[in-house]
Amino acid sequence: MTTSTLTSKDHTEGVRRPGRWLALSVLVLAVLLVAVDATVLGLATPFLSEDLKPTGNQLLWIGDVYSFVIAGLLVSMGSLGDRIGRKKLLLIGATAFGAVSVLNAYATTPEMMIVARALLGVAGATLMPSTLALIRNLFHDPRERSLAIGVWGAMASAGAAVGPVVGGFLLEHFWWGSVFLINLPVMAVLVFVGIKLIPESKNPNPGPWDLPSVLLSLLGMIGVVYAIKELASHGPSVDAGLAVLAGAGALTWFVRRQLTLPAPLLDMRLFRNRGFSGAVLADLLTILGLSGLVFFLSQFFQLVQGRQPLEAGLAELPAAVGAVTAGLIAGLVARRFSVRAVVAGGLAAVGLSLAVLTTLDQSTGYPLLGAALLVVGVGAGFAFTVTADVILSSVPKDQAGSASAVSETAYELGAALGIAVLGSIVTGVYRGFTAPVGIPSDIASAAHESLGGAVEASGALAPETATALVSAAQQAFVEGLRIAAGVGAVVLLATAVVAWFLLKGQKLEEGVEH
Repeated sequence: MTTSTLTSKDHTEGVRRPGRWLALSVLVLAVLLVAVDATVLGLATPFLSEDLKPTGNQLLWIGDVYSFVIAGLLVSMGSLGDRIGRKKLLLIGATAFGAVSVLNAYATTPEMMIVARALLGVAGATLMPSTLALIRNLFHDPRERSLAIGVWGAMASAGAAVGPVVGGFLLEHFWWGSVFLINLPVMAVLVFVGIKLIPESKNPNPGPWDLPSVLLSLLGMIGVVYAIKELASHGPSVDAGLAVLAGAGALTWFVRRQLTLPAPLLDMRLFRNRGFSGAVLADLLTILGLSGLVFFLSQFFQLVQGRQPLEAGLAELPAAVGAVTAGLIAGLVARRFSVRAVVAGGLAAVGLSLAVLTTLDQSTGYPLLGAALLVVGVGAGFAFTVTADVILSSVPKDQAGSASAVSETAYELGAALGIAVLGSIVTGVYRGFTAPVGIPSDIASAAHESLGGAVEASGALAPETATALVSAAQQAFVEGLRIAAGVGAVVLLATAVVAWFLLKGQKLEEGVEH
């Protein structure tokens, strides 16, 4: 054996930190919980509607404000972790996440629930970029890092599908607030074990944290997403126009400010890299398809096909199985074939599954739905994991938090847009249904707010009339779901084509870092 081989081997062993896989297992706990919390409310929606009696708009805000706030703060929090220490930020965020979960569990009004979900988003924004950045510093061997990111990506993708299973079990045995209280023991384990196992890392020359940039990114992201939601729900309006102008203006100002700061929150020059930009776009739209589908199929299984919460959650399990399996082998497959083939193929798989759902009706059998969910999970697992690897390996280690935040912003914005845009299409079509003749105006009004509201309001009617009202509402909901699936399919398939060209020549790293 040559001296150079010995040196290479010794170096490889030297960069393989002891306990790194145990540390990873703690980090993915946080990822799993944040992802679960993005979708767990899908199953709880009927129960929450009955208890808090939100309007249709309030219900959408309860569902998506969490992801909006996370998306708006991720870049800022990723940069903050680079500055004060990613481990420190992770542990602070985990403690806050547990505390705010209690506030969510015991919310007594729709307004209180919206505020509590927003605060949970603030805490969640500290967790996600910290976990991915810490992986960048725990694993210096690119192949090991690909596997670690695969585990991380599998948990992030699977969390969206595991949420309904966890929620279903809890909702059959406890009240809806229990879906938040489950966060407490997990966060306690994360804090106590994380203190011992996770090494601290940060940028040695970080520069100051720019508060105006923080506010601009938050206002810009929320403004744009709110405008999209309003346009999809109600068509063009003054509110939507003002929101999109304010949001776009804030984001433009944010970008210009980053280009002039000596130590920006986010180095905008990264986007000049075609592969980096393609990975971010693919990241966002993969999750848009996955989260939108999971959120609305939860309601379809319960309120249209009459399944119990746990049964509805288990029905969505194929998406988690597909995401976990694909995530774990994504790095290997991308090295064997190519990054662009895996990412474009994953996006196309999600798009084709959504296209299949345009044939959906109230009596659609589970084999078709289960197969569509499995393919969505596999596609999302491949695309999301490989794009995260591309994004993270494109930057120096000291900028890992900022790069992770870009990946996470795409993830959370995709989740928010999946619920907001596809959900607004479903809501817009649903509200147009014609209630049967003779139904009192107050009951008809409640029925038009949401499908859950229609089911609850029908309880005050005679059996035949109640059945007619619920049937009309279900038909309208399914029609909205078909149209939303069609829109999603077109977007995902178009993105698959774009990703094929943008990711040309992109490769995953091979050599061990020095």
